[in-house]
Amino acid sequence: MPEPTPDASPLPAVAQAAADDAGGLDPALLGDFLDDLWRAVLDGRRLSSARIARYRAVGERAAGSGVALRALLDLYLSAAWRLWRHLPPVAAAADDPAGVVTAGEVVLRATDDAVAVLSEAYQLARRQLIRREESDRREFVDDLLAGTADLPGLLRRAPRYGLDLTGPHAVAVVRAETPFVDATAQLAAVERRLQGASADADPLVATKDGALVVVFAAPDRAAVAEVLDRLREVLGSPDRSGWRAGVGRPGPGAAGVVGSYEQARAALALGRRLGGGTVSDAADLLVYEVLLRDRAVATDLVESTLGPLRGVRGGLAPLLDTLEAYLGSGGNATEAARRLHLSVRAVTYRLTRVRDLTGLDVTRPDQRFGVQAAVLAARALGWPGSTA
Repeated sequence: MPEPTPDASPLPAVAQAAADDAGGLDPALLGDFLDDLWRAVLDGRRLSSARIARYRAVGERAAGSGVALRALLDLYLSAAWRLWRHLPPVAAAADDPAGVVTAGEVVLRATDDAVAVLSEAYQLARRQLIRREESDRREFVDDLLAGTADLPGLLRRAPRYGLDLTGPHAVAVVRAETPFVDATAQLAAVERRLQGASADADPLVATKDGALVVVFAAPDRAAVAEVLDRLREVLGSPDRSGWRAGVGRPGPGAAGVVGSYEQARAALALGRRLGGGTVSDAADLLVYEVLLRDRAVATDLVESTLGPLRGVRGGLAPLLDTLEAYLGSGGNATEAARRLHLSVRAVTYRLTRVRDLTGLDVTRPDQRFGVQAAVLAARALGWPGSTA
């Protein structure tokens, strides 16, 4: 029979000292480890498989509680070396030197067995937690962007992901030649760069259908501009990866996020058709949104105004480019010529051709607005390639 633990047991004091060594962990995380060590040394045998298996539950509990693995292992190793001097064979070393050697072997072996099971259980539990968190996060992102989940539920879940949906939020959607994927170094770099942007609120960075999606607090235009600037810094030159972005208008609540997401997608698609800058802001594309609200009317406007230009020699594009540059410069032929890298005479010649073919003179203010609306609608529709 093994010698019982003495009444004045050193085990509680050892457990508390080891917990302090590990940064103030709960001594209860040791479970029966000290008692198991004591009895294993007295028996002169390693821990049984049944006793070792108990530490699996301890590792799982520690992982679920957010205890760091380093601290957990520190707790057990500190407990082992602190218990050493109190063990009966060590205290009686003068009478039985060989017993000290045996005790050392048992302690090291028992500690090794317990720590191995602890580590394995901890790591498996952490992987399961991470997978569950990733699944929950993906579900939240899908529900948030779809706008189909119950609003109270979204509001309760949002703070877990750093979002306070009571304030205005905007959404940026980025697409590149290579689809964006979750849990990559690129996404991690975006998250790190965006931390602290947008009114000191961390954004939600995720992927959706191969696109990068960023949901961020947008109390003002400056916050939107800052997030877009930081995205450019991380994604680099669009010439290298072919990325383009669309950003929606800010809106409050979960409905504001859904609206901004849809606007960002629409702005991205429209910006691709219009060309121009890498980032298309829905706030700058309102006129196109109005024009395209009724596609049939927009198509009729384009055809009735610009249709006569279809068969012009040299193609339609030069005349449309000239109209766009002239109208975009406020009716200044010199500025339009500079933008087009043409002579002023070439610009005025093309404008005359437009007048002759359509009967509309864009140098006259009373006719300019209708032509400009038609040109904008043509760009938005991709006319004449497609008006469907």
